[in-house]
Amino acid sequence: MAALVVLGLPPLPRLRGLLQRCWGQIERGLLLPGFFGRQSPPWGPALAVQAPVFLPEPVKDSRESNEGPSLLDSIMWMAAPKKRRTIEVNRCRRRNPNKLIKVKSNIDVCPECGNLKQKHVLCGYCYAKVKAETRLIRMEMGKKEVGPFNAPTVETVVLYDGEKPTEKDEGKRIIERARKRPSWFIQN
Repeated sequence: MAALVVLGLPPLPRLRGLLQRCWGQIERGLLLPGFFGRQSPPWGPALAVQAPVFLPEPVKDSRESNEGPSLLDSIMWMAAPKKRRTIEVNRCRRRNPNKLIKVKSNIDVCPECGNLKQKHVLCGYCYAKVKAETRLIRMEMGKKEVGPFNAPTVETVVLYDGEKPTEKDEGKRIIERARKRPSWFIQN
């Protein structure tokens, strides 16, 4: 027999009306026949299997009797290895020269900081310094803009200690940094 749980919390007005209509249908026997003593449909356990839609149909055998399809007919079987791979085969596959780390022969010393780097590749340490300096310059630019959408229409010039604006810098926005110009930051 089915049990019905009624919550003690007052539901919303529309939900209350829906619950009252459903309860009326249950009492009249329209929603769940057999709930109040009438004949009910046979309730019982059911098997539900989740599987792909493209399952193959079982082959119909003429010798087969009136038995229904079994559960094993609807299972898609996967291939499995027939023999175990030996340790030697596994090691040869894992230690294949194509899978090993290649030894780099194009290592050079960075002329700026002296750390090792690949030839024709930007040094990671120098790049980190450039990112930090650029971030500080952007922060100072943001202070002058007073908002994200107030970008000026003029060019920005960065001046370090001991540098003075030139004639071609007139009319441009000037940002001054209170430190010595880094060797990698070229003045235009």
